Amino acid sequence: MRIIAGTCRGTTISAPRGSHTRPTADKVRGAIFNILGDVSGLAVLDLFAGSGALGLEAVSRGAAAALLADIGVAATAAIHKNMEKLKLEGVRALRRDYLPVMKQAAKKGERFDLIFVDPPYAMHRVIGPELSRWLPRVIAPGGRIVVESDSREEVTLPLELVTDKVYGDTRIRIFMAV
Repeated sequence: MRIIAGTCRGTTISAPRGSHTRPTADKVRGAIFNILGDVSGLAVLDLFAGSGALGLEAVSRGAAAALLADIGVAATAAIHKNMEKLKLEGVRALRRDYLPVMKQAAKKGERFDLIFVDPPYAMHRVIGPELSRWLPRVIAPGGRIVVESDSREEVTLPLELVTDKVYGDTRIRIFMAV
């Protein structure tokens, strides 16, 4: 895995070992950022961050700040290793589950311009109601939420769906807060 563009272009990053994390392929990550366009100055939240590749890619491309959250010990270790290697400013990492992260952000009034949601694919059905409840509370007006899922999975949020693309067995949906 590597950072595709921006100040850290071409730098390889580590992914957590084991089968609990499924890193977003470089090709799919590149497609996501081609769809998103300029991310300069955005505040980013990367839930289920794994290696942190999506949030780190955003900051490499000019995002102002990123909060990378994952509950896994190996994932959090990989994120910290990648942060140390890339030396990007404005990046924070938390070893915490997605729901407490969103609840705390909502309580503090934090809003994010770009949120990545890439949980283990089998979790979407279980966490869908919580995502639908809490994501609208932490997304900034006009902000976008990128949801990665299995290509056969139907994921919905109470926000406007602006993009729905399939790349092999991966489906990318981008929702916008209006």
